[in-house]
Amino acid sequence: MEGAAAATGGSAVSRPGLAFELKIPFPSSSLAQIALGSLAPDPEPRKEGISKELDVTEDILHVRWRADEARILRVSISSFLEHLCLVVETMDLFGPPVA
Repeated sequence: MEGAAAATGGSAVSRPGLAFELKIPFPSSSLAQIALGSLAPDPEPRKEGISKELDVTEDILHVRWRADEARILRVSISSFLEHLCLVVETMDLFGPPVA
């Protein structure tokens, strides 16, 4: 099963287990690192059946999920996107980091 998500795309694969990867571009590597620092501390509420990994390469925030069920994966991605929107809105409100 293939799908698109966000600006640079995402993909999902079917059983056994589900995986989804999202790549989010930022204007700079420092903003991508700030987003990582804001989003990484939020662990998955469920300990079983889902995992999420975040990292940054240059100015791209990479997020990878693995889940046992599509419903759990969907809820986790939806929650992450809500948090991501809040982080981006906050960055826009405060402007770029001061050196």
